[in-house]
Amino acid sequence: MTQTSDRIRAIIAEQAMLDVDQVTDNATPAELGIDSLGLVESIFALEEEFDITIPFNANEPGKSDFDISNMGSIIAGVEKLVAAKE
Repeated sequence: MTQTSDRIRAIIAEQAMLDVDQVTDNATPAELGIDSLGLVESIFALEEEFDITIPFNANEPGKSDFDISNMGSIIAGVEKLVAAKE
């Protein structure tokens, strides 16, 4: 785990009101109790924390270039955006 992934997990856990250890790579947003509004809030929180723009359209999540199928893919996507910014 990287410092970035730890921060991502902490943000997701805070948004979902869960313990960080519950935010596993295989967990889907739905399994964590994150609804569509919670997901949008999480995306905004991640964008603000890392000063990035996540290519996610809440109105058409299926058409987004950003994979939100599980926490592992969300973490990998955010790490990629953070690395591209540096």
